[in-house]
Amino acid sequence: MQMTREDAWALVTEWTASESLRKHMLAVEAAVRGYARQFGEDEEAWGITALLHDFDYERFPDQENHPFRGVEELQRRGCPDWLTRAILSHAEYSGVARESTLERTLYACDEMSGFVTAAALVRPSKSILDLEAASVMKRMKDKAFARAVNRDDLRRGAEELGIPLEEHVANVIRFMREQAEPLGLKGISG
Repeated sequence: MQMTREDAWALVTEWTASESLRKHMLAVEAAVRGYARQFGEDEEAWGITALLHDFDYERFPDQENHPFRGVEELQRRGCPDWLTRAILSHAEYSGVARESTLERTLYACDEMSGFVTAAALVRPSKSILDLEAASVMKRMKDKAFARAVNRDDLRRGAEELGIPLEEHVANVIRFMREQAEPLGLKGISG
């Protein structure tokens, strides 16, 4: 079965009521799609994978179940192994090593897109449109800011992609800007 973007979004909205979690999945999708274009990969396939990476989290927010229950659902729906493997690999505790470029990209964009979102929302403009990588890098040094985000995970993601951290931050910002409005990051004056 070939899952379409519309199929993936329907699954996300069926399993996830939280607007913030939906926006997180959309942000990761935007970042991963941007990298797919940059790397010359299948943007649609990569985007669908990214969109689905946390669709089961609201129902199964613990390490015993997420992302395993979601992957079971995707397998039941006939999704390919490369897609489910990428989703499994984004969780450090899953036991699935990140080997493909898609797997490394999903991991690198997951936490970083959340951190970039947080950095945009604390700006006076509440916008990603005027957010710069240097500002995000400065926020990374502030241990009190977005305290739940592991800075080592942010660094490891860029390292696994083979991209300098500040360049990765700039890329994620640029890719997310393309979807500023649906992400709720266009700002108060936008």
